[in-house]
Order: sequence, then C-alpha cells, then structure tokens
Amino acid sequence: MMTRLRATLARNDGLVTRADALDAGLPPSRIAELLRAGKLVIVRRGVYADAEIWAGLDEYRGRPLMRARAATLTMQRAWVASHDSAALELAMPLIRPQDSLVHVTRPGYTTAWTRYGVKHHYARFLPGQAVVVGGRKVLCPARTAVDIAREHGEAAGVIACDWALRNGVTRAELIEAYLPMAHWTGVPDARAAVDFADGRAETLAESLGRLLVKELDLGDPDPQFPIRIQTGITWCDIRVGNHMFEIDGRIKYQPVGQGGVALRPAEEVVWEEKKRERLICAEGVGVSRIIYEDFWGTRRESAKRRLVSEYQVSERRFGAELDPRLARDAEQIRGEFGWRDRAPQRVSG
Repeated sequence: MMTRLRATLARNDGLVTRADALDAGLPPSRIAELLRAGKLVIVRRGVYADAEIWAGLDEYRGRPLMRARAATLTMQRAWVASHDSAALELAMPLIRPQDSLVHVTRPGYTTAWTRYGVKHHYARFLPGQAVVVGGRKVLCPARTAVDIAREHGEAAGVIACDWALRNGVTRAELIEAYLPMAHWTGVPDARAAVDFADGRAETLAESLGRLLVKELDLGDPDPQFPIRIQTGITWCDIRVGNHMFEIDGRIKYQPVGQGGVALRPAEEVVWEEKKRERLICAEGVGVSRIIYEDFWGTRRESAKRRLVSEYQVSERRFGAELDPRLARDAEQIRGEFGWRDRAPQRVSG
C-alpha cells in the first residue's frame, strides 16, 4: 500500500487526493494515522502532501504553487491554471505570492467568482495561449502577464511584463494578448503595464524601482546603463540624466545556502560595492540607493523626497543632460555586447 502511495505522491509532485489514497489501498484509518504521525499534511480539503516535501517549501513560491496544484487535482472540468497560479508555474515574479488565490480559467462569457480560495474565471482565450509546463496546462506568459496587470494593477503588471520581455516574449505578443479585452475589467492597467514594460529590468525590485523613479518626474528611467570605470564595465540599475539609482536587496548579502546570491562573506560584498560606487561617481555622476522598504507606505513618499533632492545635487554639479562622453560610451557598449549578453563584462555590485 505504501509503495503505491509513494508512487502516486511522486507522480503528483508530492500530492495525493483522498480518493487516490483510497484507491492505493489505504483505509481511512490508515490515512488518519499518517496525518496524526505527521507523514502527510492537509493542503486543502481532500488533498494531502508529503510532509517532508511540504516542510522544505517556502511561502514565496513553493507552498503557493503546491496549493494551486492541489486545487486543480480535485477539479472535474478542464480548467487551465491562470493569473497568479500560471505565474507560479512559469516562475514569473509576484509581489506577494503568499497571499495569492488559486486562479483557473476556462472559455466562456467573461465573469469570475471565488470559492474556497479558488477564483474561477470564464474568459475567452486562443488555443495557442494554453501551454503545457511540467505536464500542467497553463495560460502562456504573454496572456498571464496581461491577466496579472488586470487582476492586481499596473505595478504588478509591469513586473510581469518586464519578466515576459526578459524571457523572450515580444511587446507585440503582449499587445495581442490584451487587444481582445477592450471592455474587460482592469484592461487600462494592462495597457499601461505593457507600454512601460522593459525587459532590461533584471528583477522584481528593479521593476518597482523604475516605477518609483518614473513617479519622480525627472525624466524617463533608463535601465541597466553601462559605464566604463577603472576596473572595467559596470551596469547601473537605472539612470536619469547624470544620476544613477541603484536597487539594494538583502539577497545580495545573504549566502546562497540561505536563499541569497552572495558567494562571499557579506562584509566583502559590501566593501566591493563601496569601491564600485566610488569609481562610478568618479566618472561624473551621482548615485542614489533604493531599498525594498522604500517602495511601500509612508516610506515611499519620504524616499521620493530624498531621491529628488539627491538627483538635484547631481543636476547642479553635472548638468541636466547626460554627459556626451557617457552617452557615446553607453551606445558603443550596448551595441557591442547588448543588454542580454553582458555577463562576462559585468562588475560585481
């Protein structure tokens, strides 16, 4: 019985429905015993997960994705994962995935309702917009990015559309995805997100940073701006005029084993960052630093006042227009390497 149960769990990425457990030969008393012993955990009514696998999942993608998969296991009709649930399957970033409902869509007259943590959407989509990811049918990246914008607003949509462009979706495909939605709820946010999207933004935080810098009304944010410094070429997160806005997240300082990307001790990473910033400033630009907390609540307004003040200092020192030398260098570097193929040239920072 346990061999058959383990096979079912392996086949469903650590999940099993109560019906499948019974079909594997486990009586209700044995299922209850496994739950009490902590070998299985209830993910939703009628669906269990391998407790060891569940314990190893985080709340930012692992568990929300498991909950979405658990919900679809019990559905009788041919629903397709969409919105947040499709984003999780595609590894598309979400602002707060731990708060996401399960979303499923099937063709029909446009309407939606939520029941037991699952938001059901009746909405038209083209056959080609349904793709298979890991054996599961989901709506494609372009359609999902547009749906995220309609569901959660422009900021979430920009993050999704930036990711889509970064991963090979064209702007034309994003536009084609929202064109049939002329009178659908949230489509103005989808249009705005697609219009502002830029695949050069490398992370969710950089997408949020562009939106914040855009609100400053200082000029159009220019993502991933290259500068020649004494040690090579470095890429600044966002540029306006002669001022660079750098996005800092804790992930840069946390070791890989703790979920970060740092391959060296934090003090070494910070020291290299300080040296890099000094070399950037030596080229005749100013630098501001933005952290994740600056994007939210009252911190956002205070951050905007600080960033404007720092930008104005740079403008007084170096002028409002980008230095011609920096402009020529950036054009040459981007033409030579392209923003998609610059890893060998990037200086840590």
